[in-house]
Amino acid sequence: MVAMTTERSEERWTVGQVAEKTGVTVRTLHHYDEIGLLTPGERSPAGYRVYSAADLDRLQQIVLYRRLEFGLDQIAGLLDSGQSPVEHLRRQREAVMTRLDELTELVGAIDRALEREMNQQPATDAEMREIFGDGFKEDHQTEAQERWGETDAWKQSATRTKNYTKADWAEIKAETDAINQSFVDAKRAGLPADGEVAMAAAEAAREQMNRRFYDCPPSFHRCLGEMYVADPRFTATYEDLEPGLAQYVRDAIVANADQLEG
Repeated sequence: MVAMTTERSEERWTVGQVAEKTGVTVRTLHHYDEIGLLTPGERSPAGYRVYSAADLDRLQQIVLYRRLEFGLDQIAGLLDSGQSPVEHLRRQREAVMTRLDELTELVGAIDRALEREMNQQPATDAEMREIFGDGFKEDHQTEAQERWGETDAWKQSATRTKNYTKADWAEIKAETDAINQSFVDAKRAGLPADGEVAMAAAEAAREQMNRRFYDCPPSFHRCLGEMYVADPRFTATYEDLEPGLAQYVRDAIVANADQLEG
C-alpha cells in the first residue's frame, strides 16, 4: 500500500486502498459516505477524499457492529453518541457473549434433533453385529430367508423389523438376555422345565415374539421349541449358555403351550 502524507505526517488512504486493506468493498465505502455513516473529511492533493487513522477506527467499529447484525441507523446513533472506544468495545463484547450463549443453545438443539433423527434410522449390519456379536451372521440371515421367506411369520417379521433402529435392537437384545438368564437360573436351581418358573420364562419368550416380530400362538411357539433341539445351530446357542439348556427350554415351551391350549 502506498501511503500519502499531510503536513502532520499522518498516513492517509484512498477509498481503493481502504478497500484493499480492510476487505470492505469500494461500493460499500461509497454507500457509507453517501449516508453519512463514514465520510472521510480530508482530500489528497489531487482532490480525492482520503481516510485518516480515525476514519479507519470508525470503520472498524462499523464492521464489528455489522457483524453483530446491528442496522446502519442504529450504528450511526451509537457511534455519534459520544461514547469512548472502550465503551463501544464493552458493548460489542456483551453482544458477542449474548450471541455466543444463543448459538451454544442452538448447537445443543441441533445436536439433540440430529440424535433423534439418527436414532430413527434402521440399524445397519455393522450395528447388528455390534449388538449381537456372533449371534448375528449374514449367512444365517440369508439361509433363514431361504427357508422361511415365503411364510406369513417371516413376512410379518420383515415388515415389523425393517425400520427397527439400533436402540430398538439393543432393547430386544436386553430382553432376550433377561429371558435366557431366567431359563439358566431355573435350570441351575433344579426347577423342573414344566414348573411355574420355567414356564413363565417360556411365556415371556412367546410374548416377546408376539410383540417384536410376528404373531406367535402357542402352537407356533411349540414348533420353535422343537427346532431348538432339532437344529444344531439353535441348540449350540443355548448350550453355550448352559449345558442341556436347549432341551430344558424346549420342554418349558412345550409345557407352557400345553397349558395355554388347555
